[in-house]
Amino acid sequence: MRFALNGGVWLHRHKIHDEPMVHLVSSDKERLLELGRTLGFHARWLQYKPLKDPDTGIRVEAWHWDVWGDKLRLLDPT
Repeated sequence: MRFALNGGVWLHRHKIHDEPMVHLVSSDKERLLELGRTLGFHARWLQYKPLKDPDTGIRVEAWHWDVWGDKLRLLDPT
């Protein structure tokens, strides 16, 4: 999470209803939009969700893409 708070893109894996999913998270909105363009994502899919800085407890602006299904396979390194 600290990586995302410092402008990196954090790939956070989890499941919804046993279906694999990831969030691509960053405090750098432009960096996420650029990544989204390379993956064929629509900018309107980007979601705003502040993250709580674990060091200060203060919420920091952050955004994320929800990625699952066919789009998730774009992130598969194989």
